[in-house]
Amino acid sequence: MELPQLLRVWRVDAGIKLRREKAIPQKEVAELMGVSERWYRSLESGDSISLSSDILGRLSEALVLGPDERMVLYSRALDGAGVALADDEGAAEDQLALLRLVTSQTQFPAYLTDGGWNILGYNTLMAAWFPWVREPGANLMHWALTEQEARKQMLNWRQHAEIYLAMLRFALATGSDSASLDRLLQRILQDPECRQLWAQGPKVIAFRQGHRYRLSLPHISTEQITVTSQVLLPAYQHGMRCVMLLPQHPALPPRVRIPAQQNGSSAE
Repeated sequence: MELPQLLRVWRVDAGIKLRREKAIPQKEVAELMGVSERWYRSLESGDSISLSSDILGRLSEALVLGPDERMVLYSRALDGAGVALADDEGAAEDQLALLRLVTSQTQFPAYLTDGGWNILGYNTLMAAWFPWVREPGANLMHWALTEQEARKQMLNWRQHAEIYLAMLRFALATGSDSASLDRLLQRILQDPECRQLWAQGPKVIAFRQGHRYRLSLPHISTEQITVTSQVLLPAYQHGMRCVMLLPQHPALPPRVRIPAQQNGSSAE
C-alpha cells in the first residue's frame, strides 16, 4: 500500500482505537498536527509534499500509530531511506557465522530465515519439532498460513495467522525485495481464510519478539508445549532473522530457600 492509502486506512483504525463509529476526519488530523486541512488533504491525495521528522512525529500522534506502524510511515514517507543496509563484502562469511550460531544450539529449536521467511538453516531440534523445514524451498510464512498441519500444531491458529499477515504487511511496506514478497502474498491469498483475514484491516507488526504461544506436537510430547519466540536481528544482514523457541520451564516451588547470609541469618 502506498502512503495515501495507508493514511486513509489509519484514519479508520484511529477511529476504532478512539472508540468512535467512523474514521477520524481529515480536519481533525490537520488540527492535531497544527497544519491546514488543505495541506493534509493534499498529503492524503498523494501530492508531492516534503515531510520532516517533526511533521512525521505529529502525524503519528494524530493517527494514534503504534511503533510498528510508525516504522512503516517513515519508510513510506522517506522512500525506504534508512531501512535497508547496503550489502557488505563479507556478507557470505557473516551468513555462515549465523548458520553456525543456529545449528550449534542444542537446548531449544532455532532457525534462520531471510527477509522473505525462506528457511536458510536450522538445528536438530527444529527439524525434529517441524520436519517440514527439511523440504527444498521451505518457507515459514507459507507453511504457517496455508498448511493444514500448521493449523493443528499452532493452537489458536487464527490469532497466529493475523500476526503473520501483519508481519507480512510490514515487510511489504518496508522491505527491499517487494516483488518476491508480493509473490509470496499472492500464494498465501489463494487460501480463502487467509484472504478474509488479510482484508480485515491495516495492522502491521515488525517482529513477534517475546511472543508466548502453545503448540500441539504429539510426535514430541503428549502434552501441549508452551514456547516463547526470541528474534535476533543481525546488524549487518538486513532482513535476516535468527529465531529461537524457548520452551517454558517448570515453575519454581512456591517457597524457595535462599542460602544463609554472612551474618548467619536465613530467609525463605
